[in-house]
Order: sequence, then structure tokens, then C-alpha cells
Amino acid sequence: MKNIAIFASGSGSDMQSVIDGVKDGRIDGKVKLIITNKNGIYAIERAKLENIPCKTFTLKQYGSHAVRDMAILKELKDNGIDLVVLAGYLSIVTPVIVNEYERRIINIHPSLIPRHCGVGYYGIKVHESVIASGDKVSGATVHFVDSGADTGEIIEQVKVEVLSDDTPESLQKRVLEKEHILLPNVVAKLCREEIK
Repeated sequence: MKNIAIFASGSGSDMQSVIDGVKDGRIDGKVKLIITNKNGIYAIERAKLENIPCKTFTLKQYGSHAVRDMAILKELKDNGIDLVVLAGYLSIVTPVIVNEYERRIINIHPSLIPRHCGVGYYGIKVHESVIASGDKVSGATVHFVDSGADTGEIIEQVKVEVLSDDTPESLQKRVLEKEHILLPNVVAKLCREEIK
């Protein structure tokens, strides 16, 4: 059984999909820790509802990403974390954590990488970019995290058709539904060590 930490910056719906996967037995792991970079977000409420310890590390507290990540890394080690899942975590993760968790830290991104990804592509901005480009297909990607922005090795992707009458919001909603299936499935495979 793997000890999992989930990093979140918003409502935590992707985070919830992993928690639910653990609860219903699809994932042979335990969500031991939730890490956030913002106060007052719904992900913190979800953690409370699920009785999962949650710690918030704001950039303001620590002054730099690297110093903050050193504090986060200590928390991960203190909790014996085996796998780190970035689930809507809108902050830079520095080599302090990435190097320590090489091939044990993953991210979900709401497009088919290498399209519509990298610095500045997050949340609704991704779906605005997809529609503006005229792409007929979008989707979601789970990838290993490296020192770049959305540049790590792709693990799995799921496609979502872009409809002629889609708005960024309607596309986001359909992609998110697929994310909630894709992410726990990948986490389950990593916990079973089916992905090397």
C-alpha cells in the first residue's frame, strides 16, 4: 500500500476523485496528506470532511518556491509519502521535490499535451486556447512531473471531442468529467507498480 499526498489549489474535485478511488478500493493506497498553497479554498474543506490532514504552504510565508518546497518536502518525508499527485495545483514545484520524487510525482493537465500546455496554461485559459485554435479534439493528460512546465513523460491521455457550439466553460466541464476517471485510474496503476 502506497502513502499518497495530493497537492491542490482550488475546489479539489480531481483530489476528491483520488480519495474516492481509495475509499471504494480501486486504489491500493492511503491519502495521508493534502498540501495546498492557498488559504480559504474548497480543497481544504474536502480534506476536513474526509478527515485527512491538510497543510497550507503559501509563498508569502516562505518567500521563495525553493524554500517553501523544502518545508513541504520535510512534511512529505515525515508522513512517509510514496507518491505525490498534483491535482489542480497551480504553483511551481521546484527540483527540491521533483528530484526527490522522480517518477513518483504526477500531474493532471486539462489538454492533450503537447498542445495548450506550459507556463500560463491552466484552468479556463487552457479551454479558451483550445477553442480559439479550432482544434476538434481536446482532453486530459496525466504525466510525470519534471523540472519544466507540463514537459514530463506522458503516462496516459483521454480524448474529448470539441463540439461546434462549445464554450470554454462547457468544454471544461466535459474534460473535467474525464479527468475524474483518468486520474484515479493512473494512481491505481502506480500503486500496483504497473507503470515503471
